Amino acid sequence: MRDRRQKGIAGEKIACTFLETRGHHILERNWHAGHLEVDIVSEADDGVHFVEVKARTAPVLAPLDRQVSPLKQKRITSAALRYLGRKNMAGREVFFDIVSVTYEGGATTVKYFPQAWIPLYV
Repeated sequence: MRDRRQKGIAGEKIACTFLETRGHHILERNWHAGHLEVDIVSEADDGVHFVEVKARTAPVLAPLDRQVSPLKQKRITSAALRYLGRKNMAGREVFFDIVSVTYEGGATTVKYFPQAWIPLYV
């Protein structure tokens, strides 16, 4: 991958395809509410998923499921609350997931961390 932006865009596309093969319907990509953003909003049989995508080039030192800081979790949760309100989806089951996409040479590895965190106020 040439630069960080291209890596992120490619990672989000890979993550969407990955989620779709697992029964998710992609509702939004890069959804914004002011300064808040969610990489992917998807819907599956179990509810609405707010997905953070972490695209990295190997070697990755920290575990990918730990790379969403508490502050980032709070921002995604706030964005999710706004999304649910604007789309009249209040009362739906909500999940916060991470999809990690790691590039190493010509290979790409995808890992899914469903329910990566549970916020206190959703």
